[in-house]
Amino acid sequence: MRKILHLVLNRVFITGVIVLLQVGFFVLELFRWANHYVEIALVLRILSLLIVLYLVWRPNNPAVKLAWIVPILVFPLFGGILYLAFGHVVISRRLKNSMRKTEELTRKNMPGNQDILNRIAKENLPIANMCGYLNRYSGTAVWENTNTAYYEDGLPYWKQLLKDLEGAERFIFLEYFILGEGSMWGEVLEILERKAKQGVEVRLIYDDFGSVLKLPKHYEQFIEQKGIQCVAFNKLVPLMAIILNNRDHRKIVVIDGKIGYTGGINLADEYINYKTLYGYWKDAGIRLEGEAVWNFTVMFLQMWNISRDTDEDFSRYRYHFTEKIRGKGYVQPYGDTPFDNETVGENVYLNMIGYARKYFYAFTPYLITDNEMCTALKLAAKRGVDVRIVTPGIPDKKTAYWLTQSSYQNLIESGVKIYQYLPGFIHSKCVLCDDEIAAVGTINFDYRSFYHHFECGVFLYRAEAVGELKKDMEKTFAESEEITLEWCRKKFMKMNVIGPFLKLFSPLF
Repeated sequence: MRKILHLVLNRVFITGVIVLLQVGFFVLELFRWANHYVEIALVLRILSLLIVLYLVWRPNNPAVKLAWIVPILVFPLFGGILYLAFGHVVISRRLKNSMRKTEELTRKNMPGNQDILNRIAKENLPIANMCGYLNRYSGTAVWENTNTAYYEDGLPYWKQLLKDLEGAERFIFLEYFILGEGSMWGEVLEILERKAKQGVEVRLIYDDFGSVLKLPKHYEQFIEQKGIQCVAFNKLVPLMAIILNNRDHRKIVVIDGKIGYTGGINLADEYINYKTLYGYWKDAGIRLEGEAVWNFTVMFLQMWNISRDTDEDFSRYRYHFTEKIRGKGYVQPYGDTPFDNETVGENVYLNMIGYARKYFYAFTPYLITDNEMCTALKLAAKRGVDVRIVTPGIPDKKTAYWLTQSSYQNLIESGVKIYQYLPGFIHSKCVLCDDEIAAVGTINFDYRSFYHHFECGVFLYRAEAVGELKKDMEKTFAESEEITLEWCRKKFMKMNVIGPFLKLFSPLF
């Protein structure tokens, strides 16, 4: 009974009911105008046709185009309206102006660090080119003098985060996709409230849709009353034109400009296995201490300025290190946005796959790939690279699980090794290549991460965390089941019927 009550009262359900009522009202209006049915139907069909032509013309991924074109052509009366409501992203003038101002501030405050790029180029030109790509298209610099620590589980990540939050003296920035009431977020919030009373500036961004089932309504007002500045990103409102696709999927913590965190770990009890939902929840995070934290500071303030429509300068939040930090290797935190037509998150993975000579390993909760990614993985395996991908053994979303499994046979036939994590659900988003480079962040191997969400990650070259990630991956392979072609053939319905059908619409999931 409580589950039913919770469903009925949550905002997603209420929004869905309102949307259905709006659709019903629209249908009734059509009946009222029944004498003009032919004219109305003609207008709607022309609208759908124009949208199909627009989609064909746009320089989008073909799979994304096809995922919209098929339902529009199947349902020509309402397909065009559906696309306008949920598929077409319209950026308001206010948002455009805010983004422009923020971009100017970013260029002003983010150094190019050409001297570091030159040093990397002398060691390894392809790596320098990757770092240069991120500098140009993500607007982020590559750094030295940064310590890195990799966390293979949510619990030690959280324990260290609590210690670092306790040590904050000037400011704390947090940006998360999901907050959930419970022990994990409760202890963090207690520290934030206490620090705010001590005069530490505390700011919080959380995604409203990501947290909708876990927080009370108007939670940002509750947080503001504690002296914490708060933004509920892209608020869920009951309107047909809501853009549900573009969510803030980032997980960023910045403490005094000296310490930074990211990874797959949100602030809810399942991420530290205090709550069991899908077997053991395996996740990953990374902690930075040093100059590279500046990239995360800028990324957070970009999102803050855009959300609040301000042009607050970044420079007063930069920490100038006088103490020597002797971190190994090179570190480059980077971000990705759905508004620039550059799939930075996917391109980092593609560059790493292309660079691989010995091996390419990946953790991902979802393996819902476009043709470019699938081809790159298969080509790497065919040229002799040891390509291994770990996906969940227990799913959190059945549809995404079926879509993930529908990719197995094609990849395995080309030599890619697929593993399913037997203890439960793996939520980590990590890639590793040739003992040299790695990326740890928030970016899944799926369309939502590559095309729709705000994301972030850390690109690592010969940093301490690279070796730590490799140890975790080797241990995880041993805890996982390698999927065989025989296994795939036994799943005939999923692999040959359900999967291919869902794959047609996969960019929409």
